[in-house]
Amino acid sequence: MKIFINDKPLDILTPQELTDDRTFECIYENPADLPATANFHDDVLITNPSKDVIIKLLYLMRTRKLKNLDSVVLVTKDKETLKKFIKSRFTIIKAAGGVVTKEDKVLFIHRLGKWDLPKGKFEKGESPEECAVREVEEECAIQVKLGPEICKTWHTYTHNRKSILKKTFWYAMENMDDKGMKPQAEEGIEDIKWLSHHEAKVALVNSYPSMRYLYKRFLRMAPKAQTS
Repeated sequence: MKIFINDKPLDILTPQELTDDRTFECIYENPADLPATANFHDDVLITNPSKDVIIKLLYLMRTRKLKNLDSVVLVTKDKETLKKFIKSRFTIIKAAGGVVTKEDKVLFIHRLGKWDLPKGKFEKGESPEECAVREVEEECAIQVKLGPEICKTWHTYTHNRKSILKKTFWYAMENMDDKGMKPQAEEGIEDIKWLSHHEAKVALVNSYPSMRYLYKRFLRMAPKAQTS
């Protein structure tokens, strides 16, 4: 599980999932406490964190910019219990969206000054697949064919003083009709474009880390797109 907190990735792994090729500049082994002034930088490893350590870590990552931090990895034998505890610290919201292709191009939207991919929150009674298709078609005024699930992304934000953890289901999709394509202005979408793989890589520089992570996962599913 990878959670993006203030655009910084937090990974939760078991000892078996931690590969030997990973290197860390800051290592906290079985810490009893985590100083509020902890000097996190580059890649950080924390093994067997207690609940108190997790609470302080989440607060630190949510409230400080930590410009020199690249990533945090938590290693625990009881991965499910740790995931459940971290989720309990947030209000969970579910959303779904799609990576839409048209021949060798991918559909991107521009919103809040960044390139993004179309997505939105669930409506009552919707399945992830239904939500993904509806949101993409509404935000882009196109018709799509649903493909396989790519992955799920998790990211946090604050709304009305509440700490939100958004779980987004992502699906590959194929464009079926884009004759009336236009950005959904009421959702704050300023522009919408079909981008080649090279153009997408450039656009993702001005995007969110979770979107770059998603796009890499998408390319693993569609290797032909890498050479387009």
